[in-house]
Amino acid sequence: MTIESDLRSLNIDLPACPSTLVRLSLLMAEEGTTTEQLAGVIENDMALSSAVVRTVNSAMFGLLKRVETVHDGIRYLGMAQVASLTYEIGLRGAFPPGPLMQTIWDKAGIRGLAMSRIAHQLDVDPWLAHTMGLFAESGRAVLIAYDHQRYSVVDKASSNENQLAAAEIEAFGVSHSALGAAMCQSWGLSREVADGVRNRTQPQSTWAHERPVVQRLLIIGAAVDVLLLDAEKSAVPEAVWQTLAPLAAQAGLNFEAFRLATGRVCERLNLTQQQG
Repeated sequence: MTIESDLRSLNIDLPACPSTLVRLSLLMAEEGTTTEQLAGVIENDMALSSAVVRTVNSAMFGLLKRVETVHDGIRYLGMAQVASLTYEIGLRGAFPPGPLMQTIWDKAGIRGLAMSRIAHQLDVDPWLAHTMGLFAESGRAVLIAYDHQRYSVVDKASSNENQLAAAEIEAFGVSHSALGAAMCQSWGLSREVADGVRNRTQPQSTWAHERPVVQRLLIIGAAVDVLLLDAEKSAVPEAVWQTLAPLAAQAGLNFEAFRLATGRVCERLNLTQQQG
């Protein structure tokens, strides 16, 4: 998968995908991948393996029994969930730490988990949903690593994500959504994930031009962002559902099932965040 020429011409480097994640991505693309194969790839990287086990044991997953190995984590959560967690940890490690970075990764982890759980209930691929949620704002991390001081100014002056994307283009010549999509491509992620990341900041009226699976990912992500990740919690849920109902129907989602699954998952994760 090639990266657009206008992005290649910019003097902004994309971090290389860690070798463990390259192998992991290849495994997840194969039919018949076993638990032993997946655990073996992750456990070859001791730091990554330790971080995965620690995350699986966190309050976010609410396991009744503590797991000791990656293999145990896969047995409780499934291959897709553990593979997604490994990608999350690897993605965080590809960038320098900092408060603004931490905010991005905290949201990415919650978004990916929520999207995956909702997708699972709607017969949408949970791996695609989790990965899109994780990489949704990865382009912001690229811009922070490129010029932290300038990006901090742009970020503080923007009140919403669409305004932020416009300010990024003015300041850097590219939006975080375009950079995030390019990073998805360079890391070997699916075209559906890259297209979903690219179109997040586009007007929702344009989503109809995307393939149905991309539309579904975008709709699930939009609901999670508003109902779970909005720091102000200013959105009125009923207004959110009214906006998303025609988009869901257009994408082939059963709206009532979507609304029920999203409401249930967001309520549970909101409670977990409050308790944690």
